[in-house]
Amino acid sequence: MKVAIFGLGIFGRNVAKALYEHGHEVIAIDQRKELVQKVQECTTQAVVANCTDRELIENLGLDTIDVAIVSLGTDMSASILLTLYLKEMNVKRIIVKAINEDHQRILEMVGATEVILPEKDMAIKLASSLDTPNVLDYLPLTKDYQVIEIKAPASFISKTLGKLDLRRRYGIQVIAIRKANSEEIHCPILPDYLIEPGDILIILGHTNDIEKVKKIAAV
Repeated sequence: MKVAIFGLGIFGRNVAKALYEHGHEVIAIDQRKELVQKVQECTTQAVVANCTDRELIENLGLDTIDVAIVSLGTDMSASILLTLYLKEMNVKRIIVKAINEDHQRILEMVGATEVILPEKDMAIKLASSLDTPNVLDYLPLTKDYQVIEIKAPASFISKTLGKLDLRRRYGIQVIAIRKANSEEIHCPILPDYLIEPGDILIILGHTNDIEKVKKIAAV
């Protein structure tokens, strides 16, 4: 995958480094020379450039990128302009970090395909983890659907997924299972999979149905 990252603050630098370490081609752009120098060793290409200079951006040859990630701090106008330019350059996937919900709405109007609100997302994850300690992670997909990582409830242990019949009983789907203290993931999951102590279930479902499972996990 070829990714262009605009803005090399803490968020942008860490995303660039993580993607590069996973073998992706990463182009990093920022007008601050000192920040560009910091990422030269962990990117494919690091460029000093004004992210709102349309002609300069077009000359970077970004027509071949798969994803653009825009993280320009608190400069709302710059991120909005750049998002518009990228949309007009036919970049298919444009992910932008917003600073508030008004900013998010404008970004979506001018062409952002995905908008990240880090503080809001982290607040929701923190609240969810405090509300149900067995919930390890939380990802809202839409207003009504989400994915969670949750420790297998005690009532699930030593039972197969077929016997639990979670889709019929709760309307949720186990899309993968991660073993405890391991990166080993089982996917897809067969009905005869036997839930073991420490298993972490990755569940997709409607928010209301997910809440039912979280209550079981809290017991």
